Amino acid sequence: MKLSTKTRYGTRILIELALQADQGPIQVSNIASKQKIPVKYLEQILRTLKQAGIVKSVRGPKGGHMLANNPDGIYLGQIVRLFEGQTDLVACVSSPEQCEMSADCLVRSAWYDATAVLYEKLDGISIADLIHSDGKNNLAACPTL
Repeated sequence: MKLSTKTRYGTRILIELALQADQGPIQVSNIASKQKIPVKYLEQILRTLKQAGIVKSVRGPKGGHMLANNPDGIYLGQIVRLFEGQTDLVACVSSPEQCEMSADCLVRSAWYDATAVLYEKLDGISIADLIHSDGKNNLAACPTL
């Protein structure tokens, strides 16, 4: 599975909001500048995150965006599902009718197990885990996140 730019940028936005949580609402221009995300694209992603109840916005001169929940309650699996949908490694995992061989397929159960393990892992990693990970997940050194 290859994650979309929206998923990767959405994760970076959430990390940025978590890192600056003690500063109150963060303006779009600040997030865009720090994370090198075009403002228009960032606004689209923020809209999706707001609709999902993960981010909230505050209006006014000191307004901006902030996390709606604690970063320890926002998980990578949740973010991936939000932007990608429930993505299986192969289509026959969730839709066996898409493959005429699925009933006799010797590898289908392996794809099913691998998908389950992937989401189990993603559902166990929170935004808080990422920001408290002793420097192993330095965003400046990870342009693909």
